[in-house]
Amino acid sequence: MASVRLVELALLTALAAPLAAAAQGRTIFCCDVGGSPVCGDILPAACYGRGYRELSTSGTLRRYVPPPLTAEEIAQRDEDARRRKEAEAIALKQRRLDQALLETYPSVNAISDRRERALADMDRTIADLRVREKALLARKARFAQEAEFYRGQSVPADLAEDQHNVDGEIAAQRSIIEAKLRERESLRLRFEEDRRRYLELTAPASRPR
Repeated sequence: MASVRLVELALLTALAAPLAAAAQGRTIFCCDVGGSPVCGDILPAACYGRGYRELSTSGTLRRYVPPPLTAEEIAQRDEDARRRKEAEAIALKQRRLDQALLETYPSVNAISDRRERALADMDRTIADLRVREKALLARKARFAQEAEFYRGQSVPADLAEDQHNVDGEIAAQRSIIEAKLRERESLRLRFEEDRRRYLELTAPASRPR
């Protein structure tokens, strides 16, 4: 490395000697090719695609320009930037959610009260749906009882249609009930998460030991 540096300085001296007095602002461009320095007043063609140094005529390093990124390095840089941007967006969203949570509830007990009211409302809705389901099942049983009179023969078309329709209504009602049960569980979990996060945000800072 020392011999390369000596050769580089010798080249600089040779380039700078004729115009030493007028060359204070000149820049010499150098790069290493095969272990040897290649220098010039303009960037030598041999330095294209390589890292190079910008030197003063006295040999002082003004700037080092790294080699251009490879395709893999560019892809990695872009992926890192994408991940940073995504993480920043997630962090910003969480800060906004935290602020909204603190502004919505004056205390953790307020969260519990809101949860109990919301779940009670949902339970009443589900109970009403169960009543409707029970009524439909009663109609189905009545139609089945009527159909017993026609055992061994064709059931009247209107009765067959009633049986078909009530089966469809029961299926639809049960689907609604299942959806409401999932909604209730989601609601419960959301309030639990709000409560957990609220306690986390309002917990006193740990005292230094």
